[in-house]
Amino acid sequence: MFKKEKNKDLHYSVSGFFSADEIQKAADEILLEYGKEAKMPGFRPGHIPLNVLRQKYNATAFGEAVDKMMNKDLNDFVTEKKLRLAGAPKADVAKWEIGSDLEYSLEFDILPTLPNIDLEKYTITKKVAEVPESEVKKSLENLQKSRSVAEKQEAGYKAVNGDVAVIDFKGFVGAEPFEGGEAKKHHLILGSGAFIPGFEDQIIGHKVGDKFDVNVKFPKEYHSENLAGKDAKFEVEIHELRHHKLAEMNDELAKAVGQESVASLTEHVRKILNEQYVEVSKREMRDELLELLSDKVKLDLPETLVEQEFNMAKSEFESHAGHAHAKDAKFDEKKERKDAEKRVKLGLILAEWGTANKVEVSREDLQKAIWDESARYPDPNQVFEYYNKNQNALSMLRGMLFERKALDTMIAKVKTKEKSVKADELFKQAEAK
Repeated sequence: MFKKEKNKDLHYSVSGFFSADEIQKAADEILLEYGKEAKMPGFRPGHIPLNVLRQKYNATAFGEAVDKMMNKDLNDFVTEKKLRLAGAPKADVAKWEIGSDLEYSLEFDILPTLPNIDLEKYTITKKVAEVPESEVKKSLENLQKSRSVAEKQEAGYKAVNGDVAVIDFKGFVGAEPFEGGEAKKHHLILGSGAFIPGFEDQIIGHKVGDKFDVNVKFPKEYHSENLAGKDAKFEVEIHELRHHKLAEMNDELAKAVGQESVASLTEHVRKILNEQYVEVSKREMRDELLELLSDKVKLDLPETLVEQEFNMAKSEFESHAGHAHAKDAKFDEKKERKDAEKRVKLGLILAEWGTANKVEVSREDLQKAIWDESARYPDPNQVFEYYNKNQNALSMLRGMLFERKALDTMIAKVKTKEKSVKADELFKQAEAK
């Protein structure tokens, strides 16, 4: 057990002593374990004499013995005092040689005890928005557009915004053609903004077979310095025009997307939009409750965790420091440390409160989160494989889900006041954060 103990708030400093005989005995026990598997010429495993094992493995065994003995003292200490470590301790061993006594010290932080949080005293705002019919209509129109077919148009048809124009073009600055300014049978969606400003506008109104010049000016911030800000002319020929014909809104379209009729499709769209509004509102409630917890709950913080969080933020900043958009950015140490303290505080509150209130992340919760994430990628199998092979990533995901569930469980216990808002206001406020 430790000889000396000092503690201040959450920080402990302890020291201990091991006699040479104690260390020798512990090292010999480890050496005998080595001997059960070790292979040495002239000896069978398990029958190698201790003095022979010492010749080969002594230094390693003594190192393991000292670590094992220090860990036992530490475990006994925190168990007796009912402490919880906030991180790995820092060990300091005075000058020591094999065969001599050893004095050592350990420094470590412990986790704080969460005070009682009376959630019924907290009031947060629940923003409620009705789904506008205009949004339902817009979603249905987008569905029609997604099912539309670009039909080839007959001679005499004039291009309009949204059409696909199949064109040849060749660009000139003055009388000289420039590199990358020529293409054959290029498919251009008019109005997409894919080309230089003004280019697509000058195609509108032309017919198949037309040959004409398009005059534009390259933007000053154009990526090619030799073209930036310069006037240019493009010789253009239209080979084909395709006009998107919207899919007809009928029961057949509804059935194609898994609904029985236009009426049920409309209700399905309205339900999905309402779920999106509810989720945005819930995100606002979570943010508001987190601010309240950060402000109202008094909690000492382990400096070890704050330092880790701060260093992670600093490393991330430095890894992006070379990027063009971040060249003039400065790392504000005071602000970043305050932010680190806030993140550690909220993380501890959610972890401690969630554990005390038996919040659990089920296998189904984890699977759903992975499925939801995979849906955002072209190849969902890559996401499944990533979590399958990366247990650290899976643990981080589980931790995030635990915090989310703890926060939602808290929200169910606080008071809420409803506030009716317009749908666009709800989304704008969420995007601004």
